[in-house]
Amino acid sequence: MGAQKKRVSEDPDELVRVPLQAILLADSFTTKFRPITLERPKVLLPLVNVPMINYTLTWLESAGVEDVFVFCCSHSKQVISYLEKSEWLSQPNFTVTTVESQNSVSAGDALRVIYERNVIHGDFVLISGDTVSNMSLTQALLEHKERKKKDSNAVMTMVIKRSKPNPAIHQSRLGTDELFMAIDPNTKQLLYYEDKADQSKGKLHLDKSLLFDNPSLSLHHDKQDCYIDICSPEVLSLFTDNFDYQHLRRHFVKGLLVDDIMGYKIFVHEIHSDYAARIDNFRGYDTVSKDIIHRWTYPLVPDVMNFGNTATKLERQGMYRASEISQLQSAVIGPFTVIGSDTKIGNNTKISNSVIGEGCKIGSNVIIEGCYIWDNIIIEDGCKLQHAIICDGVTIKSGAVLEPGVILSFKVVVGPEFVVPPYSKVSLFQQPIEEDSDEELEYADSTSGIVYSPAVILGMGGAGHVWSTCEGSHEEEWRHSVAPIPKDKILEAIKTMEDDLELTHDDSFLPPSGELKPNSNYSDDDDHEDSRDDSYYFDKEVEATFLRAVHENIQESHLILEINSLKLSYNKLAADCAGAVFYAMMKYALDTPHSSADGLLQNVQAVFTKWKKALTSYLTDIDEQIEVILKFEEMCGESAKEFAPLFTRILHYLYNEDVLEEDAILSWEAELKDADEADKVFVKQAQKLIQWLKEAPEEDDDEEE
Repeated sequence: MGAQKKRVSEDPDELVRVPLQAILLADSFTTKFRPITLERPKVLLPLVNVPMINYTLTWLESAGVEDVFVFCCSHSKQVISYLEKSEWLSQPNFTVTTVESQNSVSAGDALRVIYERNVIHGDFVLISGDTVSNMSLTQALLEHKERKKKDSNAVMTMVIKRSKPNPAIHQSRLGTDELFMAIDPNTKQLLYYEDKADQSKGKLHLDKSLLFDNPSLSLHHDKQDCYIDICSPEVLSLFTDNFDYQHLRRHFVKGLLVDDIMGYKIFVHEIHSDYAARIDNFRGYDTVSKDIIHRWTYPLVPDVMNFGNTATKLERQGMYRASEISQLQSAVIGPFTVIGSDTKIGNNTKISNSVIGEGCKIGSNVIIEGCYIWDNIIIEDGCKLQHAIICDGVTIKSGAVLEPGVILSFKVVVGPEFVVPPYSKVSLFQQPIEEDSDEELEYADSTSGIVYSPAVILGMGGAGHVWSTCEGSHEEEWRHSVAPIPKDKILEAIKTMEDDLELTHDDSFLPPSGELKPNSNYSDDDDHEDSRDDSYYFDKEVEATFLRAVHENIQESHLILEINSLKLSYNKLAADCAGAVFYAMMKYALDTPHSSADGLLQNVQAVFTKWKKALTSYLTDIDEQIEVILKFEEMCGESAKEFAPLFTRILHYLYNEDVLEEDAILSWEAELKDADEADKVFVKQAQKLIQWLKEAPEEDDDEEE
């Protein structure tokens, strides 16, 4: 929370210095986090043991924002009280002001209230308090100002980031709908925005005028909306003039895009190496939490984001521990786990890929995997918890089981030996008779009409109401859950993709992401360049998928399904998959700490011991095995030269482990027979192995070199 330098306007015509301001919406205006948000506002929910709003405010301060107006509606007293007790209201050169309204039911209403208060005096950043980012605003602000000088109708710049959605289930890794955008590749003007495309038919409907009116446009379905907007003051007056504008994207953005009369324009600024994500649902909560733990959000990471009196230290294998933790020696804390202060952990308890809050008491022989356990929670002996969220004050009695996707709201009690079914949402509040719209509304009086009445339905001594799934919304439970996507859902989606591909002719497809020009024909060079780009992104997607499987302990069969969906999406062959998976495995072995060549070899052996099937499922013939050897050659010669001295030993290991067959190794040598000497470095290095394969009788194939 360091002091920031004063920002001086870059426009010489401005005589008055205008500080950079921000509007932070503290209301989620959604019901996706119910039942939790009936009792606490979303922005105060812990994200890796730190309230969400602290990430947003920390970023705004570091990005040079000087005045932040925090709009509060639902649970406004809690938000204001938290800010008053925190250090945010006393920071030098960083002013945080709360704006309270009890009558607003949408983001549009909130912005109309801000307009009436007359507190915004120049360009401002519009963001919600559930956003995590480490991006620099400098370039985006500069682009916005330069455009505004040339075109007064350029009122908004949206921050976007490349993030290809899961091709099988048509949603992003944040659990949001697949997003389609059309962008002018030259000016970066946004021309089309749709997150509710007709996925069932695999079609996107574009107005003909979009193509006629624009010399060229790029159509994308691999972009993530970061929900960080740089706005001119006119945006507020537009909301005031149009009371139909409620939702920021569905109403305001789409409204401007189709309005030919006023001519207002929206542009995009794409970030690449920086991080930015909004937490829209429980899957997004899980994804962003893991990104924080894996340090993609640096410096917004647990050992730096020390709010309060307790420091958190980073240990080996991505483990974070606060002080004053009581852990018995037989307890096992796995990698990528966060343990809060004053927490006690009993005998033979195993915790992995989880976040544990402060003041928790965890008994003996407990198994916790992929869970978010908040503060002051009691988990008695013999419990098993998988991929669940447990709010403050919950008690889980001995032998109870939480199946994947469970949400236990505040102070719920689960009785002994009770099994809470998958995707259950449990609260001491009874479920509302009529749910608010999930599109935009979370009313200020969020507990109206809801009865606070404990019910003993969770076993002996249990207390809580299990909310029933609304008709037609069961599909959303697994889509928006912290639990991994079920295997049967991925299989079902892949089958649908395969059927669609069989029924669809290639010439009916537009390029999935790329530039479109009226009456243009794509040349072979264009196709080759697109293919090259696709191959690069395909390899990156496979590597990211493999790393996620490693870090989140995803089953090997589940990993193969995800790679198969990428294979279909990118229209790749099994050989392409084999090369990409092999690269990802070897890169992970290389990145795993080691102090010698033997240590690196042991890393390779450990990776293949656990993940071999993920590779061999794509090695059905010799050509695919040769692709693996060629990929290994490429790595040794370019990106991973540390493997070069081990080339023959690893090649022999892959042969012994039945990853590569004798015919594949000999065919590889034969293909390079007439190659230049510079291309035969590794063939020569492997000559002893090759000669042994040629001469050794079949029964000796398993002998050591």
